[in-house]
Amino acid sequence: MAEKTKTELETLERKISVENRGVIATADFVDPEELYKELIARVQKYHPNTDISMIEKAYQIASKAHEGQMRKSGEPYIIHPLCVAIILADLELDKETIVAGILHDVVEDTILSKEEIAEEFSEEVAELVDGVTKLGQLSYDADKVEIQAENLRKMFLAMARDIRVILIKLADRLHNMRTLKYMKPEKQKEKARETMEIYAPLAQRLGISKVKIELDDLSLKYLEPEAYYDLVEKIALRRNQRTEYINSLVDDVAKHIKEADIQADVYGRAKHFFSIYKKMVNQNKTIDQIYDLFAVRIIVDSIKDCYAALGVIHEMYTPIPGRFKDYIAMPKPNMYQSLHTTVIGPNGAPFEIQIRTYEMHRTSEYGIAAHWKYKESGEGSSVVGEEEKLSWLREILEWQQEISDNKEFSSLLKSDLNLFSDTVFCFTPSGDVKNLPNGSTPIDFAYAIHSAVGNRMIGAKVNGKLVPIDYEIQNGDRIEIVTSQNTNGPSRDWLNIVKSSQAKNKINQWFRTQSKDENIAKGKELLINSAKQKGFDLGDLNKPKYQELIKNKFGFHSWEDTLAAIGQGAIKEGNVINRMHAAWEKDHPVKVTDEEVLAEHSGTGEKIRPKSKNGITVSGLYDVSVRFSKCCNPVPGDEIVGFVTRGRGVSIHRTDCINMINLPDFEKERLIEAEWAQDAEDEGQKGGVYLTEINIYGNNRTGLLVDITRIFTEREIDIDSIHSKTSKQGVATITIKFGTHSKEQLRALVEKIKQVESIIDVERTRG
Repeated sequence: MAEKTKTELETLERKISVENRGVIATADFVDPEELYKELIARVQKYHPNTDISMIEKAYQIASKAHEGQMRKSGEPYIIHPLCVAIILADLELDKETIVAGILHDVVEDTILSKEEIAEEFSEEVAELVDGVTKLGQLSYDADKVEIQAENLRKMFLAMARDIRVILIKLADRLHNMRTLKYMKPEKQKEKARETMEIYAPLAQRLGISKVKIELDDLSLKYLEPEAYYDLVEKIALRRNQRTEYINSLVDDVAKHIKEADIQADVYGRAKHFFSIYKKMVNQNKTIDQIYDLFAVRIIVDSIKDCYAALGVIHEMYTPIPGRFKDYIAMPKPNMYQSLHTTVIGPNGAPFEIQIRTYEMHRTSEYGIAAHWKYKESGEGSSVVGEEEKLSWLREILEWQQEISDNKEFSSLLKSDLNLFSDTVFCFTPSGDVKNLPNGSTPIDFAYAIHSAVGNRMIGAKVNGKLVPIDYEIQNGDRIEIVTSQNTNGPSRDWLNIVKSSQAKNKINQWFRTQSKDENIAKGKELLINSAKQKGFDLGDLNKPKYQELIKNKFGFHSWEDTLAAIGQGAIKEGNVINRMHAAWEKDHPVKVTDEEVLAEHSGTGEKIRPKSKNGITVSGLYDVSVRFSKCCNPVPGDEIVGFVTRGRGVSIHRTDCINMINLPDFEKERLIEAEWAQDAEDEGQKGGVYLTEINIYGNNRTGLLVDITRIFTEREIDIDSIHSKTSKQGVATITIKFGTHSKEQLRALVEKIKQVESIIDVERTRG
């Protein structure tokens, strides 16, 4: 079979994506007026009597505010907010949300203020727009953990105030992902990773499968383009054959359901690309070995009819043991309800059947968005208590207050979002249902009841029998926790056993509380030693003003809490001292010239040499002490800049180093021109070695690290250190520090690594 061009593959993709997409996409380069008409048509479809004057006004204001602005695609910018509003209309949201969707960029990109929006529309619309504006961009960069965690905190606080803020943000992200092809390749991968880690799981948490499905597929398209288009081609190849088979099954099921006197709609649904890809990876199978590429869905009037239809299906086909799930009796945390059963089809291949009511179907498609339908009066309805149903959101908001360490918060949050897709249901002795992440233990169950139960736990009974504390809970287990007042509390080993983020957080919280006094004393000692090491006077820094700055930065209620966190290792003492000292310096500026600071490190006072021992020329100064920064690791060929340190000469950084880019204004006067000596690269080739560091992103597989390190061995490049971690989605991040002679050698190495199978991207660290 001849290899298809990208254009041919994209054509195939459009043909078979129709059955996979929930939210209706809009074509590129559509006239804004046509888009606006489409928006109004969709709104009037689900609420024909609505007053569209507010939407009309929003469109006029946004058009004027964005006049002259263009997107990367070359389209007028107004196209973007209109498409966001259309996505919100497809979710059948209230007009306030749609208006906020149209206006969501006007505060950020134009001079229109929140107050003016409130005056023109309402306080409700202004708050929604302001909420979206304040969220900003979530950073994927692992070296910006604090920035990312702060933005995640903002997102969940915004959700607590009004979940519609996040619905607008999801619509915004969905349209940006649809137009991602106009961005640079490295930006495409960054946005796709961010979407797969945060936005798609969030859409699933909110129960909005229509959005989640498309975000998943689009992320896969840019993270694994070869695998994605290979999937497209293979699915398209057998599409007609598969369609015939699905239609015959649907006809057969519909006939038997009708004969049982059950009113129902029956249709087939193709599994989306990412779902198929995940099965192939998890089960290590080819697409030809995956049978359930589709499901048959039965939608009925009542819960009684759901179970009646299930009986009909199990009479028609042989059910596979262990593959029946009753999400009606035990709904998922995102309110999803259905009966799922997998049966053996006429040709011997298994397929899934989903049975639900029309109301359940609406909730499965729209999730939390289903509760913002227009009232008959035409006014946007508010949802009283809907957020209360989202226990996971309450849990995350509790973490906001309990966890000060940004890295821990970010890690817990991503873990919690990703664990959600697989859950296990179990019962308390009184018959209450608890849902936990798949693989949970009795310890997870105990902390799901209450932290006091978990802290006093000494054992557990499952279905009346004592079990080990690391027993893996199965669906339908009845669990009883054995507690004692005399226990010393949880063990640190439990952190390696538990599966749920809730249990991990509560165990960590117990240890934080128990050892607070000890940690406060240790924190004080660490601060004193750190200040002494850096040559700072702690008496100058340890003032209420600077303590307040640190408390606010890390979200602590008191200085004692801050000291306890330092003592526990939740935040680094050096980081605290540096921030306090930077604030102190700002209050006590000392004008020192570069020459004065560097005088301590001058040689004999002779004229500047053509190059230093490091191959660096510092323009216009006498012989000075020069060292390479460890944050960005410059090598010959990089554009560089010098930073005059106090007491350690000149530190050489790359000009794209994050630390230099984010340097406070009052520190920028210490930057100084620096350049490589003309023969620095030649010196490198003769044996001079410069440390540098790269991050490698790839789909994890057996032998990936071996293939990468083999390239270093072949090129006789010494590796200094390797660190590797893998996300829940199977994306490996490998950080390698090594010695190189020049930027050219580094460039050739990176290009070679990019050719390794499964590699997504390779980039140098920038501080």
